[in-house]
Amino acid sequence: MSTKELRSRPIVAVHTGDGKGKTTAAVGMALRAWAQGWSVGVYQFVKSAKWRTGEQAAFAALGGDVTWEKMGTGWSWSRAHTATDPEGAAREGWGRIREGIAAQRHRFWLLDEFTYPLAWGWVEVDEVLEVLRERPGTQHVVITGRRCPQPIIDAADLVTDMVPVKHPFTQGQRGQAGIEW
Repeated sequence: MSTKELRSRPIVAVHTGDGKGKTTAAVGMALRAWAQGWSVGVYQFVKSAKWRTGEQAAFAALGGDVTWEKMGTGWSWSRAHTATDPEGAAREGWGRIREGIAAQRHRFWLLDEFTYPLAWGWVEVDEVLEVLRERPGTQHVVITGRRCPQPIIDAADLVTDMVPVKHPFTQGQRGQAGIEW
């Protein structure tokens, strides 16, 4: 394989684990993709659509070809969701992404907190693996969230396990602007 081919091979990356920073790291990759002029799609599966994040505001200010959709119905650390059919919402969201990957809608895909609908059985792991294996073109896909199913980890090209060492939350600190959002 030539150097050029090695530099343009699409990857699947997974940011998982119990530590902080999975989405932050993935958004950093999305920012680099944006700087290359690539179409970027950020699809958040679990976070509430009502939550306003600094990352989304930054991409809006930067402009360019960025899609940011919040498909979530609640928080990732709880299966208690506010929507009447969070499972159906996850399946519908995955269906749109599956179609978008087939159509090569983006060169860079961030599937934020996608591990949860996979781990909960709302989206079929085997189907996701097939879509990732057969995706056309040079589309990069980054998946974030805790408890990533092992078959996804096995299929990924890059896996990072965020391990908590120390966090202010364990001392009672609440989330704060500029740090958590």
